[in-house]
Amino acid sequence: MASHKIERLNSDILKYLSNIILTETRDELFKTITLTAVDTSKDLSYAKVYFTSISEIPHKALEKEMNEASPYLRGCLAKVLNDVRCIPSLHFEYDTSIEYATKIEKIINNLHQS
Repeated sequence: MASHKIERLNSDILKYLSNIILTETRDELFKTITLTAVDTSKDLSYAKVYFTSISEIPHKALEKEMNEASPYLRGCLAKVLNDVRCIPSLHFEYDTSIEYATKIEKIINNLHQS
């Protein structure tokens, strides 16, 4: 289980990074991105950021675009996270949990209709 400090940092990264993507990025592709969770390593050097998107672009291409923008986003994050000595490097990963939940829900609905 993550410590309170890491949980607070995860929450702050999610909040500030969502705001940065919405307000400071110019690429319209980023406007379709929704961040769902952040998982920071215990030594605070690495953060895995999970996201979903409403665009029709394949997941791997979206991950590539987000990871290419990672240094810029990390720099913007450093400007707003004042209480952290070292900003973790960001790695973006597509969150498949929503698609999985939708698939399970369809299966359950089909069972009830049968």
